[in-house]
Amino acid sequence: MMYLRFGWVLGNLGLPLALLTILAASGITLITGLSASAIATNMRVGIGGEYFMISRSLGLEIGGAIGIPLFLCRTLSLTLYAFGLAESIAFLWPAQWGAAPVAGIAAVVIVLITLIAGKSAEASLKLQVPIMIAVGLSLVALTVGVLSGPLGTPEFTPHYNRSAPAGFWYVFAVFFPAVTGFTAGIGMSGDLRDPKRAIPRGTIAAILTGAVVYLLIPVLLSFTGRVDGVQLANLDPEAPPVWTKIAFLGFWFVYPGMWGAILSSAFGSALGGPRVLQALANDGLAPSALGRVSKTGQPTVATWVTGAIALTAVGLGNLNAVSRWVTIFFLTLYVTINLVAATEKIVGNPSYRPTIKVPWVVSLFGSLGAIAVMFLISPIVCVIAMILELMLFLYLRRRGLESSFGDVRAGFWTAMARFALLKLRGHSDQPRNWRPQILAFTANPESRAGIVRMANWFSQNRGIVNVIRVAEGDLSTEAQNVPTMKKEIQEKLSEEGQTAFAEVNIVPNFEQGLVGIVQATGFAGLQPNTVMFGWPNSNEALARLLRMVRTIHHLQKAVIITRLPTPTGPPEKKSIDLWWRGKEHNGDLMLILAHLLNLNPEWRFAKIRLRSVVEQESAFAAKQRELDELISEARVKASASVVVKPADKTVMQVIQENSGEADIVFLGMQVPKPGEELVYAKRLNDFVHNLGAVVLVRNAGKFAGDLI
Repeated sequence: MMYLRFGWVLGNLGLPLALLTILAASGITLITGLSASAIATNMRVGIGGEYFMISRSLGLEIGGAIGIPLFLCRTLSLTLYAFGLAESIAFLWPAQWGAAPVAGIAAVVIVLITLIAGKSAEASLKLQVPIMIAVGLSLVALTVGVLSGPLGTPEFTPHYNRSAPAGFWYVFAVFFPAVTGFTAGIGMSGDLRDPKRAIPRGTIAAILTGAVVYLLIPVLLSFTGRVDGVQLANLDPEAPPVWTKIAFLGFWFVYPGMWGAILSSAFGSALGGPRVLQALANDGLAPSALGRVSKTGQPTVATWVTGAIALTAVGLGNLNAVSRWVTIFFLTLYVTINLVAATEKIVGNPSYRPTIKVPWVVSLFGSLGAIAVMFLISPIVCVIAMILELMLFLYLRRRGLESSFGDVRAGFWTAMARFALLKLRGHSDQPRNWRPQILAFTANPESRAGIVRMANWFSQNRGIVNVIRVAEGDLSTEAQNVPTMKKEIQEKLSEEGQTAFAEVNIVPNFEQGLVGIVQATGFAGLQPNTVMFGWPNSNEALARLLRMVRTIHHLQKAVIITRLPTPTGPPEKKSIDLWWRGKEHNGDLMLILAHLLNLNPEWRFAKIRLRSVVEQESAFAAKQRELDELISEARVKASASVVVKPADKTVMQVIQENSGEADIVFLGMQVPKPGEELVYAKRLNDFVHNLGAVVLVRNAGKFAGDLI
């Protein structure tokens, strides 16, 4: 790029804009290099370079979404450099054979480089020393050629009509790959003896050295009188590079340096790309065969795949066409690296202790700058790249990838949770802001999914549902089983598609332990306000539960006891009946719960009926009016229905007859007096025996009667 396009950049932009292009591109690269160095000094960087750093910071899903384009980016870079080498030797093609087949030459170069890289990385890396000498000599030759020849006047205005009609950002896009070489060293992270030391030193030194050299060359080219701006901007693949007309002994110094630089970059891509693919395979994001290595440590299969894709990319056209895609892919990588460094700094995890300190504002500026440049270069290509990465992220997320390492996301969400909780103080206890925050106790594993599903319906998947299993026993002997039991609950909930937080508690006394859990669970503005139980399988167990309900009621927590006809919940979801006496302030809570249930997609078409029983016909009109007013006040879509109890039937029989076909029935619950729990339990069991799903509701707390 330096040999073949710097003259073209200067001839189209003029000296000021050419220097601005170099400074802008190098600035983005420098910030990214600092961010990458900070991350590298905070971890042991393994195989995969930038992919490794991103995946260990933001998780495998985001790492994979970036790592796959990174692999393609390095692969396209191999194609880019092959085109550059092909263009540089095209003038040697005999004229009698017709136009030089630049694409064909590029394909041959890719095959040869892939064969050498696949054989041994060590041989490829040993070539770097003579290549550096050749590049250095070419730069000296250019300087001598300019200073020993006639001098001219620099051009200070752009001339896009020469060979860059698309304007400044087109030129910038073609130039930008020239400053991406610093990532080659990071890409070899798995082969470095001490990545924490080598990556920062090599990266920053490479960027600064490149920036100084790149700023010097346009100045030299602009002051030479050997060529003018038109000649600098001319692109003729059959003509020798413009440097040969300026440098001392141009042909003999420029070509070795140019070919060496191209081959150096090409080998860097041929070595770095396969290692990204190898890292992806090791993490389970690519076929395992791609992670295999030869006796020399080279990922052979991944190298062949890289060469095959690079060979296919020859069909994109020419060097300029490939450059735009490479630029966009590299910029998406830069966005993510800077974002990782900024997020790590903002979150402030104790584990983030890099030896190189980069202010988060600087890293964030680098990320935003890279995004802006992406859109300015090519909005269409930028959108395509983002869509590709988003699709990869969503696909990898659906796979439910698991890793053995932590990442910055936990710290980020912890910081956000703290921020939200601080803002929530003083607001969550207001009636207007009330929603069920449910503490669900489930003893029976078979009905657990149904209870949690009901809890999530009541909270609309917006509140917090804690699923608690209480086991009576000795904590000193049972504590070791808690993680296993908790994992089993969480896995079962995941299988059922339910979202909840699972906890397991070992208590010496069931009743006292359960009440203690109700008091202790939650903090800040997220204390549970509703305690939910499944239906016990005996009168005695229900009586014990009612004793606990009395205590929980004193803690100003609402209580829900749910009886489900099947372990998964009501089979049909067409009708919701609420029976209200109007004496215990349970009706408003039942109405709110029914309304919340009705808002879920599964219950969207269910009909809510608010019902009541009166003893006398004379009370019918007043009660009907009362229910209508309650529905109007509550702004809930429901109908009111009053039933006059026949003299020969009980209230229980009336409810059973009228709601026997309802899919779910809400009933208010009393708190029995001490000693009367068993009698009330038997009555409840007789009551609900002929009904479908039943929800007993006991309102409590300062919001009682204020929910409407």
